[in-house]
Amino acid sequence: MSTIIMAACWPLQGMSASQKAVLISLADQANDDGVCWPAVGTIAARTCLSERAVRDALAWLQAAGAVFREYRHNTSTYYTVCPKRFDPSKAPVESKRTTKRKTNVAANAAPPAAAAPGADAAPPANAAVPPANAAPPPANAAGLEGQMPPPNHQLNHHLTANEPSPPAAQSARGGGKQEKADEETALQAACKHTWAAYNQAFEQRYGVKPVRNQVVNANVKTLVKRLGYEEAPLVAAWYVLSVNESFVVKNSHGVGVLVNQAEGYRTQWARGQAVTATAAQAADKSSANFDAIEEAKRLSRQRKEGGNA
Repeated sequence: MSTIIMAACWPLQGMSASQKAVLISLADQANDDGVCWPAVGTIAARTCLSERAVRDALAWLQAAGAVFREYRHNTSTYYTVCPKRFDPSKAPVESKRTTKRKTNVAANAAPPAAAAPGADAAPPANAAVPPANAAPPPANAAGLEGQMPPPNHQLNHHLTANEPSPPAAQSARGGGKQEKADEETALQAACKHTWAAYNQAFEQRYGVKPVRNQVVNANVKTLVKRLGYEEAPLVAAWYVLSVNESFVVKNSHGVGVLVNQAEGYRTQWARGQAVTATAAQAADKSSANFDAIEEAKRLSRQRKEGGNA
């Protein structure tokens, strides 16, 4: 979670409760750059909204400039939260889907109870008049609740007009599969960010691109699992630019060396200080001197105790 993005989103006004809930959910999962990649189902579960409501809210937030979406084929969508660009005047007051739904409900609404029945009663001016040759609806026709409106081409480009509404609740087994899929997607994205940070730092130091193969990819994945999604990219870049141990430099800051001592380098990164070979030798020497002094004190105590006896 980025407290910077979250603090900038809370004061924003001019949106509905569902739109604000979706925006805060994205900010809660975003890094300091405002980037996150949750699935629509994850946002729906966190905000207690339907997936359709989440999609409508995302479309409105994008139109208002508060959220930028980057669609990617066969993987999760990237969201960038941009609270400074939020301008509710740029967003439509009401989405086309909501307007059409209300129009359909009004056209099919029953006449008011107080209306006087009779053949001479004139219909309202705005009443929907069916054509004379209109065929009656089939007996098994589905109601409004069982149909999905036409897809929003800016958002639901992957849906079809005949696609049924998602179930209100998923089974525990299905939810587990979705959670595993979301976790795998997040892991892949973290590996991508980690490699990008390592690659940029490597080119900056050596002037060439690092070698990338299956072994390197496996090491990057291991590094992400050991250090976490957020810290792995930072430690990888710091490792290339700041660590100058002779063994590391000799191996051209290979990813395998970083993985072998991942926790140690992470501690050095967190402290903001790389441990050089000279510093390590000095620490070992100090430790050895301390142990020698303690041993001398122990022997001196034993001699005194023996003399007193």
